[in-house]
Amino acid sequence: MKLRTLIWKELWQRPTPMLTSLLAVTLGVTALVAIQNITVFSERKIAGDMESLGANVLVLPPNVSLQDYYSADMHGQTMPESYVSQLALARMPGVENLAPKLCVEASVDTIPLTLTGILPRSEFQTKAAWQGIGMITNPVGSERGCCPTAPTLDDPDGDSADSLATTRTVQNLGDHELIVGADLASQLGVHAGDHLNLLGADFEVLTVLPSTGTVDDSRIFAHLHTVQELSGQGPVINVIEIMACCEDAAGSLITNLSAELPQTRVVTISQIVDTQVAVNGLMSRLSWVFFAVLLLVGGASIASVMYANVTERRKEIGTLMALGANRNFVTRLFLGKATLLGITGGLGGFLVGTLLAMVLGPQLLGVAVQPMPVLCLVGILAATFVTICASYLPARQAAGLDPCLVFNDA
Repeated sequence: MKLRTLIWKELWQRPTPMLTSLLAVTLGVTALVAIQNITVFSERKIAGDMESLGANVLVLPPNVSLQDYYSADMHGQTMPESYVSQLALARMPGVENLAPKLCVEASVDTIPLTLTGILPRSEFQTKAAWQGIGMITNPVGSERGCCPTAPTLDDPDGDSADSLATTRTVQNLGDHELIVGADLASQLGVHAGDHLNLLGADFEVLTVLPSTGTVDDSRIFAHLHTVQELSGQGPVINVIEIMACCEDAAGSLITNLSAELPQTRVVTISQIVDTQVAVNGLMSRLSWVFFAVLLLVGGASIASVMYANVTERRKEIGTLMALGANRNFVTRLFLGKATLLGITGGLGGFLVGTLLAMVLGPQLLGVAVQPMPVLCLVGILAATFVTICASYLPARQAAGLDPCLVFNDA
């Protein structure tokens, strides 16, 4: 009888002991694959999101616990809108754009959404005291030539939704006009020129925001003062997004902003990214810890099952050896069974872990996850290594049995 046939018969006739051992190995690979998948794609999403936004500094209320850059304006806390004027009048070198925002919860046809109030650049243009600063190209930055791509009020593309997606600003936005995120527009089935009722008021859709791959895709943007009035919150905002430029000014910019508005919290993208990277690193390290612990538990369980298997099947092993099977054949019989268990556990863990990550990633973290074949290889190799190591000593014990003594004991 061939070795493969013996291995399959053994697994088929005695599946229960091996299945319990296989479960721990599979769970170890599942934990590693799921967490690593979410971690890797979370890091990629952070990188893409940061590149897609022009703002690189946030001014927030002082007691905000920042979880990530994109939910920072949904913390529910507010600060006076007058802070925007204060920053604009401060004429700080390196400050190119100011984008105040107020986010409130709303709904359209029972579909919940986030209504974000923004201040168009035309509002800054109407204030004589703000001319040449803030939303208009900073004269300090322009003289040094360090912000060549900064938007200006006469930007011909200022009315396009692309400017909101990239520079966080838009030239004109009427009191009852909306800019709708790509995903939400698709969900609501609305297009430019359509009308929506929000917070009891009728709005016209000015345009649909191009897809950005960020939470903006599921938001609606309206004039800041209209949102303030309809929500009854008064002249307040959640966050001020700032595009800061000039590397030589950036070193002191955060200090200057904090000094100008000591009642706020100033956060930079580098701080946000560092926090997210640290969290992702912790998740990655924990996945390896879970992986190691569960594999050790699975290995110990497999070793125990293998030892018990050798004890229970002494007569069968002795019979095989009496019929001509040598020690190498018996060793390969047990190690072949262990290899099959390792490959099955690794492959099963990869499939379950990937499916788990693809389901939980978008629901819990808003991260789209795709299969990572390299994790399949890692899972299979690690699981097979552990099962073979756990089975080696029991296999050697089985191969060392003396057929004569086995039958005499019987």
